[in-house]
Amino acid sequence: MRWNVEKTLRAGVSRRSFLRMASILSAFGAVSSNVVAAYAERFIEMPFANGRRRLERFPQKRELIVLRTRPPLLETPFAVFDQGVFTPNDAFYVRWHLSEIPTEVDVDSFRLRIRGNVKQPLELTLQELVSNFPRVQIAAVNQCAGNGRGFFKPRVPGGEWGNGAMGNALWTGVPLKALLDRAGVRAGSVAVRFNGLDKGVRAATPDFMKSLSVEHAADGEVMVAYAMNGEPLPMLNGFPIRLVVPGWYATYWVKALNDIEVLDHPDDNFWMTKAYLVPDTPYGNVSPDQKGVKFVPIGPMVVRSFITNLQDGAKVRAGATVKVRGIAFGGNASVSEVMFSYDGGASWQRAEMGKDYGKYSFRRWEARFSPPRPGQYVLMSRARNSNGAVQPITPNWNPGGYMRAAVESVKVIAA
Repeated sequence: MRWNVEKTLRAGVSRRSFLRMASILSAFGAVSSNVVAAYAERFIEMPFANGRRRLERFPQKRELIVLRTRPPLLETPFAVFDQGVFTPNDAFYVRWHLSEIPTEVDVDSFRLRIRGNVKQPLELTLQELVSNFPRVQIAAVNQCAGNGRGFFKPRVPGGEWGNGAMGNALWTGVPLKALLDRAGVRAGSVAVRFNGLDKGVRAATPDFMKSLSVEHAADGEVMVAYAMNGEPLPMLNGFPIRLVVPGWYATYWVKALNDIEVLDHPDDNFWMTKAYLVPDTPYGNVSPDQKGVKFVPIGPMVVRSFITNLQDGAKVRAGATVKVRGIAFGGNASVSEVMFSYDGGASWQRAEMGKDYGKYSFRRWEARFSPPRPGQYVLMSRARNSNGAVQPITPNWNPGGYMRAAVESVKVIAA
């Protein structure tokens, strides 16, 4: 009953394949707390104040951490990131902005519109997207701009995520450039705006739309994706198609994409001028009482790394060799190195890097140390990207709770 992307791409997308997928998804009904599988409630304690969270299953998802059900904000349990470079689709985090999200799609009538300041407006079917344009793949991290917001001190409003509002996938789709070239972008165009099928409950709610400069939109890397990790997009992650903006925060990765508009003027919609703004400083960092700061739309991600196989309080053997694993990503550039410390940053050693799946992907790293005596050890990892950016030791802060980048630590006990 699952759509085999590779077979479909070789044979051409059939109407029946998409309809079958849509019927499976629509059978789940509305995505809300009412459709969670019936089982005993389970909870998890996140490592910050007021961090008690439910664990629940939603359609096409395993048990995830629930921040909110409408619209759904679902976090990936951090242990998943130790299981491989690519985040399984059923474990991939979920973040929507508007309450009315699509729960079924008529794939026969679905169209992607390309309009605005173009020579030839287009309305493309899903089959045309798959069959009539170049197919490309890219491994890229999708990360919420507020990933890690729960760790901000002082606390700030918004979804209090741990570090699981991120995921890495192999995305398959059409280069946005090919679609824009087909439509013919007119001279004088400055931005490309993207809209999806979600909407607010009230008419006054600003429609969720994001835009990129024309140059960025046509760079050949931005993609309209119809598959992730070799499978159709889960409904909660944007079925049937979504925008993929490698190296940039997920606010630009518009889900259930159905409208692309080329603009001959700067985009002044709410989500570009009022929301997702950060201080125009390195890492968007300001002090809580700082005034007169210029704010700009958030853009590229920052370099980050994590330890994945050990958690706070883990027990290790004194005198024995301890293997430490983790992941890193370079934001808008490739990871060039990861340094590891077992003494709280007093000394550092270079970690061994795993396979490189591309500059926008997670990359595994591994290090070893031998605790010389019993006691507590503070483990840290610090990544550098190919642009020379290095994770800061001191956490950044801004009123939106965005762009957390600081070196993370894990305390283990040797006995």
